Amino acid sequence: MTAAALAGSTGLIGSHILQQLLAHPSVSSVYAYARRELPNPTASTKLNPLSATDTSTWTSLFPKSPVPAVFFSGLGTTRAQAGGVEAQRKIDVDLNYDLAKAAKEAGVETYVLISSASANSKARVPYSQMKGELEDKVGALGFKHTIILRPGLIVGAREDSRPAEFAIRSIANGLKKLSSMLVDPWAQDADVIARAAIVAGLEAAEGKGKEGVTVLAQKDIVALGKKQ
Repeated sequence: MTAAALAGSTGLIGSHILQQLLAHPSVSSVYAYARRELPNPTASTKLNPLSATDTSTWTSLFPKSPVPAVFFSGLGTTRAQAGGVEAQRKIDVDLNYDLAKAAKEAGVETYVLISSASANSKARVPYSQMKGELEDKVGALGFKHTIILRPGLIVGAREDSRPAEFAIRSIANGLKKLSSMLVDPWAQDADVIARAAIVAGLEAAEGKGKEGVTVLAQKDIVALGKKQ
């Protein structure tokens, strides 16, 4: 049985990771960061909330007994939600990196990050640049297994979708009804991405994955996310 920790547990992908971990037979406990009460519709006893409205305290909350075998991060925000690029950076890069360091120092061997297909530390677009910078920084921490997922368009209900994003997601949903092959190369369902993250993370914790940094592109995510 495996203990896991999760940051970003109320986000679009993170909420799916949380519910799937709670339902997974190989997972014994889930330590989940949150600023508000976490949903637990099945009243699972596996859930151990790490709750604090002040995110600067989160690193001190990282579990050390037992040490989680895997730390998942789907943590992220938007410029609009954060109130500007610099405020977004404090979450998307700084907090993510600080939590990854806390996990490494606690003895976690497998780290799984939900990133983006556009991640590039040299990009001019702030979002892509921040995703790329975080990838570079966590990759240098030296986890036994660092797994980075780079999904394309994430299909699912968002509270903060802009009109253009909503339109594209609607197109993806329509095409998916015809054939998943029409959307798999560029758009993935949030629950599929979550399942891919869990499969990759747990397999690595069981010694089945290669050591070092592994980047999962969209086709890899689809393949892993549809594993039964």
